[in-house]
Amino acid sequence: EYPREEWDRVMEVNVTSAFRLSQLVAAHMKNHGGGKIINTASMLSYSGGINVIAYTASKHAIAGVTKALANEWAAYNIQVNAIAPGYFRTDNTKQLQQDPVRSEEILRRIPAGRWGEPTDLDGTIVFLASPASDYVTGIILNVDGGWMAR
Repeated sequence: EYPREEWDRVMEVNVTSAFRLSQLVAAHMKNHGGGKIINTASMLSYSGGINVIAYTASKHAIAGVTKALANEWAAYNIQVNAIAPGYFRTDNTKQLQQDPVRSEEILRRIPAGRWGEPTDLDGTIVFLASPASDYVTGIILNVDGGWMAR
């Protein structure tokens, strides 16, 4: 059982807000030569997860929205991409970090052997926001310490 109100809240925060903001900013970008939109996906954009159905569905949706908007707006020189963080040391993962069994399982699967730190996203964001990615659109870029390579 999953509360409908929680489903709606997660979808509103993770999908609808990203879609609406993209529409608003793209209208400006179209009139100013283009731009960059960077969405936040997740490793759960690729798998089902456990006990996080709305979050997982929302991150699958972000991957789809990213690709669809990339297709529609590439002609306007607007690149739309997403970053898919792996397991990062944040408040959102605190419960997993504090669970010695789950934390060890997670760390065993990450080739880098550690939880990601928020600063591990810096270079990816700079790349996707810079002219270096002008011919990159519609990708979901994993920043996961090698999690998906396993």
